[in-house]
Amino acid sequence: MKPILIIGGGGFAKEIVWLAQDCDRDVIGVLDDNPETHGSLVQGIEVLGAVDEWTKYDAEIVIAIGNPRVRAIVAEKLEQQGKPLFATLIHPSVRYSKTVTFEAGCMVCAGTILTTDISVGKHVILNLNVTVGHETCISDFVTVAPMAAISGNVKLECYAEVGTGASIRQGVDIGRGAMLGMGGVLTKNIPNFTIFAGNPAKKLKELPEV
Repeated sequence: MKPILIIGGGGFAKEIVWLAQDCDRDVIGVLDDNPETHGSLVQGIEVLGAVDEWTKYDAEIVIAIGNPRVRAIVAEKLEQQGKPLFATLIHPSVRYSKTVTFEAGCMVCAGTILTTDISVGKHVILNLNVTVGHETCISDFVTVAPMAAISGNVKLECYAEVGTGASIRQGVDIGRGAMLGMGGVLTKNIPNFTIFAGNPAKKLKELPEV
């Protein structure tokens, strides 16, 4: 099995170093475009250089950047430069049935539970103690923050974000590039590129399209 190379040297990278190590994967380094970070350590792992240097290493890659739009930009850039191998990291404590599928680049953190007939797209982040109900579809580049509760038959479109401790009612959709704020209780669909927050969650503002 190839070692892991982490893209992004921020706070979330620290958690992904830990996740990879708990998955018994060797982390050989971190890449970040901020030159001030080069030579520094992220949880004891050296920042080796800029992101463009990934082609030097025979490793699988994870993009440890919480913002889904930035994560997508980085993934596209890497694919334009070569043929990166993206790792899928699922913490050993995660519970999921045999009818759950994960695409390349996913990061699923400790304590998360996924029940049945769930699809998880490319480069999705499911942070600590997330719960996901039956027949839910989580599209590419979605970010779900810790302690979020997603009921069954929910659809999260590409680039959607779900805040810490948020709850989503069964059968509700979150549109492309939309966001449910921290602690929000969602009882109706969120249109594309909008922010909802509160209990019950209501529209706050619109977001730029991607």
